[in-house]
Order: sequence, then structure tokens, then C-alpha cells
Amino acid sequence: MKTLIVAIPLFNSKMAVEAYRLNSRGGQNLRGMMDDYLSVSDAILTPGLDLTKKIGVEPLAGNCSLFVDINEYHLLMGVPLALGIAPEKLVCVLPASIKPDDAVLAKCHELKDQGFGIAIDGFLEGNTGNPLFELTDYIIVDTERYKPDKKFIEVISALSVLKRIVIASIPDMDTFNMLANIRNVLYSGQFYRQPITKGASEISPIKVNALTLLRQINEEDFDLSDIAGTVGRDPSLSISLLRFINAIMPRKIDSIRNAVAILGQKEVKRWATAAISIQLAEDKPNEISKLSLIRARFAENLAGAFKMGIFAQSLFMMGLFSLLDVILEKPMEEAEKEVAFEEHVRQALVDKTGDFYKVLEFIYAYEHACWDDVAILMVQNELEIEEVTTAFIEALIWYKALLDLIREED
Repeated sequence: MKTLIVAIPLFNSKMAVEAYRLNSRGGQNLRGMMDDYLSVSDAILTPGLDLTKKIGVEPLAGNCSLFVDINEYHLLMGVPLALGIAPEKLVCVLPASIKPDDAVLAKCHELKDQGFGIAIDGFLEGNTGNPLFELTDYIIVDTERYKPDKKFIEVISALSVLKRIVIASIPDMDTFNMLANIRNVLYSGQFYRQPITKGASEISPIKVNALTLLRQINEEDFDLSDIAGTVGRDPSLSISLLRFINAIMPRKIDSIRNAVAILGQKEVKRWATAAISIQLAEDKPNEISKLSLIRARFAENLAGAFKMGIFAQSLFMMGLFSLLDVILEKPMEEAEKEVAFEEHVRQALVDKTGDFYKVLEFIYAYEHACWDDVAILMVQNELEIEEVTTAFIEALIWYKALLDLIREED
């Protein structure tokens, strides 16, 4: 798999994810390509779509729609129609520069008739007077191209009466809050995972239970009786544990103490790391717990590629709690004291130094789809594109399987 691929979440005004936008880069064009195609042969390649067809939409977008970029070549070649992916799962994103000639309009009508959504990336020339406007479901505007000022808000507010708007590249929560009152809008950017520099001094009782459990499972030889006691004091953790064990055992288990004893240390730790992450982030956007878990598995999977295989579990913990400051609403140097990370993890998360930080820095660049930075880091760390892609795709599949197991009904 010589394709780097990631799905960027699109939130509504209530911070719930409604869709994802696919961002990919083919390995043959990874270095030095920037945003321009080098040739017609490059323009007709669809590595991201090909990989999406191979693994399916669900690992990337769950039950949400997936926005996929296509150009005029793709459209005229019938690429979306030939993928064999359920049309209702895909929104085809066309560039605003596309010319609405008869061939383009005919293909767009065909996409709509089959059930695909259509988005335009940027303002159409003439907007409502452009023949593509009627066929368009979404208009995507990027704050890196259009300054989100008062005039911008007025234009978007008027346009949102006619079409659903996606505002991309929102840099922070202040910008999101400024735009969040516009109706019929989705939002994307880094705003939902900004580092916390100042926060509350107290932690909610629910989070205290989860942090207590986290400290216990990180002890070298933890006592299962202590684990059972902590879990038993928290209804949410108790339900999660019983669902987890009932899903994997041939007989029903109705006692927390019995469940812990049967699972043993290894499986208890496996369940607890995911369950704790989900519970800690329960009052945050769902994307926070998802991102934490995928980062954890991605970091673990990259251990061998970074020649740190013996530290795989520690890298997992680093990724898992790389958003602990956001979750606890405290600066990382304060948040880490609630957990007491091992030194390698602390250096990476707090000091942003050390060998572990090399892995975290790479993950940050990857999940933001900063492909030029990813290419540089791959060269510096002697990474192969196949091992990176495999590590990330496996993390997506692992995340889905893990949540299915934890949340499975009795």
C-alpha cells in the first residue's frame, strides 16, 4: 500500500462529527509535489479512493459520509461510479475552477441520480448563476483563503440559506465560536484539540475514578483485587467491563471481582486503557477519544519502524494520553501529574523532546495531512511508506473492533 491516507472530521455547531474528508497522497508523488499535478498521468491516479475501496468507508468514517476529492479527469472517467462504494456514503468534492460544460454537467447529473453527494471546494464563479450550483449539496470555504471576518460571516450566512457550508482550516476555538452561530454549517480544523494553557483546578469525581484505575494498571505488578474495588465504585466502568468480558467469554459473568480474576492482568489492562480513555473524554467531542485511541495504536504499530520495538507499550500510552491536557482541561505539565507517566512519555508529552517525541511529531504531521512534513520525517527516520500506511490502517481497524467489543450490548 503505497498511499498515505487520513480522514479529517467535519463537526456541526454542537461539536458532533457528521462527516469526514479524505486526504491522501500517493507514494510516487509524496516528495516535492505540493498541490500541483506533474502530468496528466498523475492527475488520473486515485490512490486514496483505491485504498478506500480496499478497506471500506467504515474504518475511515464510521457511519458518517466521506468527502472525497475528484478532479475533472476523474469525473469524466466515471471514477466515483466505478468504485463499487455505496453512493450514499460518498460526497464528491469538485474544485471551484471546474468548467460547467455539457460533459461535466452530464456526469454530475449522473452522480446525483445514483445517490452521490456533490461539494464544491471554493466559491463558484457567479455562485447561484453557475449551472453547477443547483447540483451542489455543499460549498467548502477555507479560512486560509478567506479571512473569517464580519464580511465573511455575512456572505456565508446568506449562502447557507441555499446550501450546506463547510468551513475548513479553523485554527482555534475562538474562531470556531465566532462562526458557530451560522446555520447549516459544518466545521473542520485543529480547533477541537488545541493544547490547554490554563484550566480548572478540580477534576470531576468520574474522572478521578478513571485516573485512579489508570495509576493502578500502570503499576508493574498490580493487584486485581484493587482493580475490582475501583471498577466496582463506578457504574460506567462496571458496565463497560461486564460487556467486554461477556462479549468474549462463552458464559455470562455477573460479578466484577470474577470478571477481573478471569481476565487476568493482560486483558484487564487491554480493556482498561480503552475504557479509561473513553470515560475521561466523555464530556468532550467523541473525536477526542477516537483520536487518542488511534494515536495510541498508531504509535505502537510504528515502534518497529522507529527501531523502538521494546517500547511499543510505552508508545501506546504516549499516544493514548497525548490529549490529556484537553481531556482534563489543564496544561500538560499539570495533567501528567494526575497519571505519573514514565520518563520517556513525560519527555515527549511535556518537554517535547527525546526519542518518543520523534514518533509523536510524525503522528501529528500525518493526522494533519501535512504530507510534505511527513515526507521529510520519513527520510530522517528511514521509514518506508508501506509500513507507515499499514500501521495507520491497522490502527483504524483496531479502533473499530475495540469499540464494537467494549460497547456491545448484553
